[in-house]
Amino acid sequence: MRVRMSSDTVNSDALKKIEEMSGQKVLSCYQCGKCSAGCPMSFAMDLLPNQIIRLVQLGLWDEVLAAKTIWICASCFTCFARCPRGVDLSRVMEALRLVTLRMNVNHIEPSKLPREALAAFPPIALVSCFRKMTS
Repeated sequence: MRVRMSSDTVNSDALKKIEEMSGQKVLSCYQCGKCSAGCPMSFAMDLLPNQIIRLVQLGLWDEVLAAKTIWICASCFTCFARCPRGVDLSRVMEALRLVTLRMNVNHIEPSKLPREALAAFPPIALVSCFRKMTS
């Protein structure tokens, strides 16, 4: 007898929350790796996008939320375009960022940035970054 995995059969409130927030069926991913192979930011990530999805599937939340990958994701949708199962990983990454921020964990402290750096960056880039990385 074959049992189909779903957020109802996997006992994980966190998985259900991520699926609800992202609108994605995380358990649909079968780890083909096409998202990671096409990701233009994978060179800078500590975990590849498909590894993040696998950790979410397994309920390893401490590892997921500690990963820098969810903050490096550029939300370019390349992963979604390449996914044979139609999983929009960009939306999953956004949901993971929101979960972290709701725990009041900032990943960048604007007041600690050097003034020279602040002067060099376009203001719109700073605003976008601060929205993404601070609670």
